[in-house]
Amino acid sequence: MFTRPRIIPVLLYDDRDLFKTINFKDRTYLGDPVNAVKIFNRKGIDELSVLDIGATKNNREPDFELLKDIASEAFMPLSCGGGITTVEQVHDLLSIGYEKVVINSELVRNPELVKKSAELFGSQSIVASIDAKKVDGVYKCVIADGTDIINRSPIELAEEAEKLGAGEIILNSVDNDGMMQGYDLDLVRNVVDTVKIPVIALGGAGGIDDLKKVIVEGHAHAAAGGSMFVYYGRLKAVLITFPDESELKKAKIYG
Repeated sequence: MFTRPRIIPVLLYDDRDLFKTINFKDRTYLGDPVNAVKIFNRKGIDELSVLDIGATKNNREPDFELLKDIASEAFMPLSCGGGITTVEQVHDLLSIGYEKVVINSELVRNPELVKKSAELFGSQSIVASIDAKKVDGVYKCVIADGTDIINRSPIELAEEAEKLGAGEIILNSVDNDGMMQGYDLDLVRNVVDTVKIPVIALGGAGGIDDLKKVIVEGHAHAAAGGSMFVYYGRLKAVLITFPDESELKKAKIYG
């Protein structure tokens, strides 16, 4: 039994700077991630996810100094990912204030990390991150910030993540990332209907209607987004924002 759907802003950073991407490329600089967290504190959000999009492909470990700064400022539940390769790093991230750690590339490269972490810290602390894109009309998974295409389908990887003990899955569409034209509902629905653990949909949110659609039609347990929560208006002025609870209730996303 799941509670009301969660709406989760996702902040992407690299080398201590906040960015937003389109299709995992075309980065736009947004400022200081800690400042963004301070603003989100006042918005009453359900949860916040912060992901280092440069760590894995640049062979860096998590930026613990920055992540401590973020955790010390945040009043909401937090998850973080990027550059996590060892059980010790998982332990350290949980100990500085993160409720969950997000594992992407190592889910493919070292699945034992997911299994051991879930056994040691509980499945509720481990989130499997799956990035998917269409290649010749077929969904394939990618790792290392989209730079490495692997010959696995999102469904296959989601099933493995569940067996390894991950407590939930973030499912991100590379093709829809930053487009603000809606989620890939087929992708989301196919994965959600295959596994029993919660699936967080990411990639494509442009407004409240998209959030509702991915929950109702895509069967997602949570809707995450980036651009929707950092841009305002047609010209995409940088503005940290989040819908009021009254708006989400009016849309019947919140009960």
